[in-house]
Amino acid sequence: MAARFTTIDDYIDSFPTEVQDVLQQVRRTILAAAPAQAGQAISYGIPTITLNGRYLVYFAGWKHHVSVYPVPDGDAAFEEVVAPYRAAKGTLRFPLREPVPYDVIARVTAALVTQRSASER
Repeated sequence: MAARFTTIDDYIDSFPTEVQDVLQQVRRTILAAAPAQAGQAISYGIPTITLNGRYLVYFAGWKHHVSVYPVPDGDAAFEEVVAPYRAAKGTLRFPLREPVPYDVIARVTAALVTQRSASER
């Protein structure tokens, strides 16, 4: 049975040190790109950054990569940026053997914030 985590720190601490560092930076990157009132939780067993009580973005660690979900639709320039990391329509996968493009994660988060703001008007 998979471990059940109550905090993002518990989740991150369950990984080897080098992966913990990447996950902490992913978390910091998302929080920096999200509004100040963004929250943090575990949902579906993985770290979740929330906005106004609803999920905004999830991230997860795996054996050979980290993932970020969901991926919003975007213009051609946005799609070009995320295309190398797209593992599925709503998933970005960043191999741990390569430098993680935190700027892409920030851009995805900003697009999700914009999308959320537009839907709440």
